[in-house]
Amino acid sequence: MIERRIAGDDETTSDMAVEAAKKALEMANTAPEEIDLIVIGTITPDMPLPTAACIVQKKLNIGSAACFDFQAACTGFIYGLEIVNALMKNNRSFKKALLIGAEKLSSIVDWTDRNTCVLFGDAAGAVVLSKTNESGDTILSSALHADGQNSDILTIPGGGALHPITMENVNDHTHCIKMEGNKVFKLAVNAMVSSCNEVLNLAHLAYKDINWLIPHQANKRIINAIGSRLDMPEENVCVNIEKYGNTSVCSIMLALDELIRDGRAKKGDKILITAFGGGMTWGAAILKW
Repeated sequence: MIERRIAGDDETTSDMAVEAAKKALEMANTAPEEIDLIVIGTITPDMPLPTAACIVQKKLNIGSAACFDFQAACTGFIYGLEIVNALMKNNRSFKKALLIGAEKLSSIVDWTDRNTCVLFGDAAGAVVLSKTNESGDTILSSALHADGQNSDILTIPGGGALHPITMENVNDHTHCIKMEGNKVFKLAVNAMVSSCNEVLNLAHLAYKDINWLIPHQANKRIINAIGSRLDMPEENVCVNIEKYGNTSVCSIMLALDELIRDGRAKKGDKILITAFGGGMTWGAAILKW
């Protein structure tokens, strides 16, 4: 990891979310008033209440669009795609949605803990999802999983109802990320490879049918292990961790944006995405660009 983006002291998660949303709306040639659903994945909202989605709605002046946040940590983009996809299929009033991932992880890292503080960066990403009359789906298959039995290996123990913030536990950094890196590594590789195999089977596809693999950008060794286990050529595995670090829910979104904006992704390409994060959560999906 060579670079990292750290938000300014006066820059909030919703500020970053708004900027990402504006770029996504421009790219999708969509006006803010066309959006009728805003969904944000984040573990670092501006505040517990109101939701980051409602704050973004206000800043973008998007009428009465339905708004909510959800938390699936690093697997948030894949969870979010499934959530929004299901809502749009089952609710005729939702025609265009903003799915945003935004994290100000610098606000929840213990800068004295070198096991975690060097890993994370701040970022935001956004996509516009629309109902169309075109045949076929963009999401060819997906799989979501979680294992609460291993929830204690990646946590933020303080700040909730169990351990409300006090002067004592703030000084103890209980509101910061705690991680057992070796355990996360072992679980992450197996879980992501397994979920990739699952979505390939669901879509009746083989590895050779996949044009691009975008794994969650948590650790270069994890990325290399997944690419190797899936027998994907190195040039077809998207890697940008050296520029941004681990940006949680945003990491796949950043890599997808780069893949599309620099012209590597062609119409019809099949993109396999996979992630693993706190919860523990994991999953995969195959997108057709």
